[in-house]
Amino acid sequence: MDWRGGDTIAALSSGQPPAGVAVIRTSGPIAFAVAESLCGTLPSPRHASLRDLRDPASGDLLDRVLMLRFDGPASATGEDVVEYQCHGGRAVVRSILAALLSQPGVRAAEPGEFTRRAFHNGRIDLTEAEGLADLLEAETERQRRAALMFADGGLRNVVEGWRERIVILSARAEAAIDYVDDEEETGADVSVLVGEARSIAGALKSWLERPRSEPLKHGIRVVAAGPPNAGKSSLINALSQSERAIVTDVAGTTRDVIEVPLAIGGLPFVLVDTAGLHEGRDKVERIGIQRAGFEIARADILLWLGDPASTPPHAQCIQIHPRADQPGREHAPANSIAVSVRSGRGLKKLSEILKLRASEILPGEGQLALNERQATEIAIALAELQLADTCDLVILANGLRRAREAMDRITGRAGIDDVLDALFGRFCLGK
Repeated sequence: MDWRGGDTIAALSSGQPPAGVAVIRTSGPIAFAVAESLCGTLPSPRHASLRDLRDPASGDLLDRVLMLRFDGPASATGEDVVEYQCHGGRAVVRSILAALLSQPGVRAAEPGEFTRRAFHNGRIDLTEAEGLADLLEAETERQRRAALMFADGGLRNVVEGWRERIVILSARAEAAIDYVDDEEETGADVSVLVGEARSIAGALKSWLERPRSEPLKHGIRVVAAGPPNAGKSSLINALSQSERAIVTDVAGTTRDVIEVPLAIGGLPFVLVDTAGLHEGRDKVERIGIQRAGFEIARADILLWLGDPASTPPHAQCIQIHPRADQPGREHAPANSIAVSVRSGRGLKKLSEILKLRASEILPGEGQLALNERQATEIAIALAELQLADTCDLVILANGLRRAREAMDRITGRAGIDDVLDALFGRFCLGK
């Protein structure tokens, strides 16, 4: 498919009807001509105007709409764009889309195609597109603010600054190679180049040490683990204030992994209930126990409801003393939180501790956080820049070139065809 133009695309850009208002968007080389075939004349660029839309084939009135026109390249996609703000009934939306798609050269948009055209036409870079995808999926206020920083070009500006410095160093290194036999010409230059390469490497290293974006995007995984009948499912239900996990007095009730997404204090969490750890009696139970072990290993925070002496090694483990309302269990072992699902004892304290631990895992408020793809490319650039310590001009120049290529992959200048389909497939049809 030609993502740089060709066809004119159309799609509903607002939520599915019925609604008070619906927004239908078209983008492409004949967007204006198609609009004229439905309404006669177009409004001035960037001025909203009422128009009667009529079916070009029958002349029947479809709806009275508020129309906006955006001339490319100064539009969201970089192409000519027309937006139709119509009444949000299903029949109205269906009839307008049918009239648009009946025109030669117009087809339905693919998921994310409007944003993909904006990327290919230079209106946004890859980091901004990733930010938009995260913004559409944001469910908490913290996720919204973090995504908006990327969508507004926060990382793009940082990466472009690194790239500019690398390009300048690269040019100087290439020029110095021409005088490699003249020690007076190159000696001082090599020392300066190495120092500046180390400076950029230091900046990249500090960014790699920041918390990543995945826990904020997908939720901090809080895994409840321990022996059968320890109260894991009850704790998950109490924290989520819902009956998501089955609770009985039968050992081994939970055989599979149960995930419960929720927000605590505006922070995203995924509570995970697991099978009790013991010697499985049948094949299904043993599979559940294996999955529990896998979840413990990938947990951001582990809630251990078993014997403190058998606590699995984990960097973020919270020891839980469950059923603290029962006789003989009123006092929790040292470094454990006494919790009673029935009385509510300890639940508020546990929530506060989860929020505190989350602040150590999540990026700071207002801080840009790299995703796995971006961090991988920065790590590649860092490794290449660290070759500067060899003080060999040819190796340094080659490392600078590869570091620049990594920067280009971050912003989407080059070498990212394999990630585009996955990214833009996350968008809805009209975005």
